[in-house]
Amino acid sequence: MIPSNPQNNQSGPPRAPAWQHELRQSFTRPHELLAFLGLDPAMPALRAASLRDFPLRVPRGFAARMRKGDPHDPLFLQVWPAPQEDETTPGYVIDAVGDLHRVRGAGLIHKYRGRVLMVATGACAVHCRYCFRRHFPYSEQLAAREHWAAALAEIAADPSIEEVILSGGDPLSLSDDKLAELVGALDAIPQLKRLRIHTRQPIVLPERIDERLLAWLDTTRLQTVFVLHANHPRELDAAVAEALLPLRRRGIPLLNQAVLLRGVNDDAETLAALSERLFECGVLPYYLHLLDRVQGAAHFDLPETRAQELMRMLSSQLPGYLVPKLVREIAGEPAKTWIDWQERSSPQTD
Repeated sequence: MIPSNPQNNQSGPPRAPAWQHELRQSFTRPHELLAFLGLDPAMPALRAASLRDFPLRVPRGFAARMRKGDPHDPLFLQVWPAPQEDETTPGYVIDAVGDLHRVRGAGLIHKYRGRVLMVATGACAVHCRYCFRRHFPYSEQLAAREHWAAALAEIAADPSIEEVILSGGDPLSLSDDKLAELVGALDAIPQLKRLRIHTRQPIVLPERIDERLLAWLDTTRLQTVFVLHANHPRELDAAVAEALLPLRRRGIPLLNQAVLLRGVNDDAETLAALSERLFECGVLPYYLHLLDRVQGAAHFDLPETRAQELMRMLSSQLPGYLVPKLVREIAGEPAKTWIDWQERSSPQTD
């Protein structure tokens, strides 16, 4: 059932949506998360790295899917500020995918022909430690200033743009009033055809898919696509599956982007289970990303040869439509780079 938010008509301000209440209850202090999971903070691997620039944030519902007492739990590893984050690794940089070289101003990133990415907010419901925008200067590059006016003007002035990608941060961190305002303004730009929403919130905070969100989705003329982000099958519990149902019933395509992460999903069994579970939830596996080499995330990386081996194993276990595309984003390239993983035998000669 989709959470509703009846207004209190008798007295006082309207009641806040359930998802905002859940978000406020998130773990933001490392010792509290460790206590919840029954983990010993004296363990060397649990010594939290510096949190000043990239603090901890984990919704309680997502933490509840982690195995208690297991410091190697794959969901926990994605959010825990490990000591390795403080290490400097050659080749791992602040702007791993070249975003800052493609900023057009007004919070727009224009890398690829026909579509533009809008940095709608810097806020996320969960802080994934491998995030390629963990160092992004959100305070300087947000589209929300002056009610999106500059960003909307930039888009309207470029007739080649047919698709807008809402990203961040996580665009669903914005209130539904703000999102409705933004999407209504995008609707009014004649050349736009599609709206793509890149979000992890339905995975880590399924309460976010509520009646208010569905209401503004129902008003847009733009063909809407949700690109979700789940890396492990255990992220997709019953609450997530139920939250996605109203999106599916509206015919909104649901795609998933996963990141290949050491210790999280770097085995064929986990990746196959992820694809199967995604499809059970009505989500099509879309991309499997090689790690963006952002400073602080080197301990998650895997050799490309291992990724190729995993893809060969996956293709032997799954139907083709459940095998995601293996890709890497390379700064300056006109599209994501597909990584070839198929072994080709030498031509036979008589």
